Amino acid sequence: MYYKSVVEGVVRVDPSQFNKNLKKVITDELRKNYENQVIDQLGRIIAIQDIKNIEDGIIIHGDGAAFHNVTFNVVHYLPETNEIVEGEIKDIAKFGAFIDFGPFEGMIHISQTMDDFVSVSKEGTLLGKDSKKVLKIKDKVRARIIAVSIKNTNSPKIGMTMRQPYLGKSEWLEEIRKVESN
Repeated sequence: MYYKSVVEGVVRVDPSQFNKNLKKVITDELRKNYENQVIDQLGRIIAIQDIKNIEDGIIIHGDGAAFHNVTFNVVHYLPETNEIVEGEIKDIAKFGAFIDFGPFEGMIHISQTMDDFVSVSKEGTLLGKDSKKVLKIKDKVRARIIAVSIKNTNSPKIGMTMRQPYLGKSEWLEEIRKVESN
C-alpha cells in the first residue's frame, strides 16, 4: 500500500555546500540518502516531498559539517499481508517464481502458483499437469501477498500466492471472465 508520511531525520551538510541554498542542498541529500531505500516499518521510499522544517545546524568538533534536524514528507510503499498486486514474472526456479510488482519483488512457491500438480520444464516454465496451464518469464500475473518480512532491509522477503479465485496469469483471468459472462 502506498502512503505519505512525515519523517524526521538528521542531514549532514558538507562545508563546501555552505554558500548554496540550504533547502536545495538538504533536499538533494535527503533524495540521495532515502529515495529507493528500504526502511523497516516504512518499506521502500519512493519520493521525498515537502520539507516541513529545517532546524539550525550543529557543527561537531573534528568534522566541520553542519548537522540539521529536518522534518519532511515521504511517499513510500509498504507491502501488506492480503494485499492484491499485479506484476510480471522475472525469474523461475525449481521452487517457484519471482514476481516484480513495482517497488518490490515477491516469491511464489511452486505449490502456490495454481490448483494443480506443478513441475518445472527444461525451458524454465512452470507447467500444470492436468490443467496444462503454463507460467513463463515475462507473464503478467495477479497475486496476493501472504507474508512480509522487511527486518533485513537489504533482502526483504515477500511471500505470495495465486491459488485463490481471480488470481493468476492474466490470460487465465480473461478465460474466467468469458465463462462468467456467458
